[in-house]
Amino acid sequence: MWWVTMSPPRTYGRVERVLVIVAPGQGSQTPGFLDPWLELDGLRERLEWLSAVASLDLVAHGTTSDADTIRDTAVAQPLLVAAGLVSLPTIVTEGRDKDHVGAWAGHSVGEITAAAAAGVLSDEQAMVFVRERGRLMAEAAAATPTGMSAVLGGDPDEVTSVLEQHGLTPANMNGAGQVVAAGTLEQLAALQEAPPTRARVIPLQVAGAFHTHHMASAVEQLGRYATAIATREVRGTLLSNADGQAVTDGQDVLRRLVNQVSNPVRWDRCMETFAEMGVTGLIELPPAGTLTGLAKRALRGVELLALKTPDDLEAARRMIREHGSPADSHGATRQKETL
Repeated sequence: MWWVTMSPPRTYGRVERVLVIVAPGQGSQTPGFLDPWLELDGLRERLEWLSAVASLDLVAHGTTSDADTIRDTAVAQPLLVAAGLVSLPTIVTEGRDKDHVGAWAGHSVGEITAAAAAGVLSDEQAMVFVRERGRLMAEAAAATPTGMSAVLGGDPDEVTSVLEQHGLTPANMNGAGQVVAAGTLEQLAALQEAPPTRARVIPLQVAGAFHTHHMASAVEQLGRYATAIATREVRGTLLSNADGQAVTDGQDVLRRLVNQVSNPVRWDRCMETFAEMGVTGLIELPPAGTLTGLAKRALRGVELLALKTPDDLEAARRMIREHGSPADSHGATRQKETL
């Protein structure tokens, strides 16, 4: 690991209402999910521009491509980030609207969407970065037959122990009783045969063991690319998948995005931080549903909205009015210690 950043726990002042906007990760895409969005004025043109930046036909992939095509890592990752980037302006605009978002966060590749929303990367930088991330991770995955399986339920300590016994990595700690195990296909088959007590093991349709040491070659190349990327400071509060803490320095965000490729996603800690902030409303960008499903079990009493089609825009704008408050009012103390 070529960098280590540790942030001490943060304390959050409570406000009456706090809104967070989150972006989902790989596996949330479904065929045709962008179809209804392209009916909105200007959105098709914006997606065509991001397609040019990514060197992919994201219009076709979001509307007519089949499930196998959009499962390809090199396609899925740019498609997901583009979906978030083109849908976000339909509910918040630069300036006052964004200032009233309490925090931004994204799961795995969704963290790139969140970084762009928080102003660290331009949309074009985000698309180039995710294009290369997807390509490099697909190449790394092709080197060894690997995969991922969701482990639902069971005693958390036993789940951890069983994964260790099988040589698997807990690649996604999602909270709400869900852990995603990653490793070789043989290791995953052994887990299927001998799962933790009272736990279900569900193989995932992904191309490799993401967020593990199997992605080391992708990290190395992305790290070289990152040295040429100019970032901006975070606008508002941006939470990191590494530890659920807020990151304020743009270059620190970029280093974390690179390092995340071979390290576990701690979405459980992001949700713990949401709770500490006193979050009252959460909106998930398209293709929505996965993160609101986790939040439903982990964040009781929080109003949730999966932004799936333009039919949900009125509800999203209402939530922004009712739950949005200036980011500065959250009273977050920002401290960072680099080793």
